[in-house]
Amino acid sequence: MASSRSTVDAARLALAVAVLTAGAGLALAEDVPLPRPRPPMWVEPLTFREAAGPDFNSADVTSAPTPCDQSLSKLAVFTPLPRLIGPSTCGGRDMVSLEAVWLTDGAHVDVKPAPVLTCGMATAFAGWLREDVAPRMAPLASELHAVENYDDFECRPRNRVIGAKPSNHGNGIAIDVRSFTLADGRRIELTDVTADKPLRQALHDSACARFTTVLGPGAPYHDSHIHLDIAERSHGYRICEWDVREPPPTVVAIVLVDGKPVPLPPPRPAEAR
Repeated sequence: MASSRSTVDAARLALAVAVLTAGAGLALAEDVPLPRPRPPMWVEPLTFREAAGPDFNSADVTSAPTPCDQSLSKLAVFTPLPRLIGPSTCGGRDMVSLEAVWLTDGAHVDVKPAPVLTCGMATAFAGWLREDVAPRMAPLASELHAVENYDDFECRPRNRVIGAKPSNHGNGIAIDVRSFTLADGRRIELTDVTADKPLRQALHDSACARFTTVLGPGAPYHDSHIHLDIAERSHGYRICEWDVREPPPTVVAIVLVDGKPVPLPPPRPAEAR
């Protein structure tokens, strides 16, 4: 009888300990604070006036071409987008969708996909293609045919880092370029270390002379493309961070036997076709 009672008491004690332990674990879990929710990329405006900004004037939104549009029409094929609005500081006036650029010989260079830029940035980019890029393709015995646009107007922080300053892409004054395509189908990537270095160096020099910001390999987040923009800074400060790199040197392993190099076998003869 005593043995049976002690067994029941032990079972009750074990159950009580289990309940207390579970409660303590639950309490500890409740005491651990959860991480704060991730903030949104942008805080959406509540009204049109907030999105448009204090300087918005409905009279500015018109289909009539601006003086910049009239000038650009001599250089390029584009669709006017009078004004893009928000959110936050994004958007801009006198925006265009740049579809192609006319070369001096009458040929046109497609920009794919068509970037959305301010008319001023589109004019600067078209001038660079016409006056700097296309002439430097002449020694390649094929004409410039197309440009690969990697990024243009996009409302986001710099380098897509949450909390960073707004990107110049959000104001339509920036474009990222990845490659050029020639009329014969050849593709030239601006960050390809095996591409002709004198050509890449010449494009580097011309871009840094024309645009206020040039970012490429050597600048964070720009190993695969070249960023160009016309941001204005105090005292005319400019940024040119594009390392025109070369292929890494080839390393040949040498096998040593008793301290002496073992000669490599002769090259394999070519197979007859």
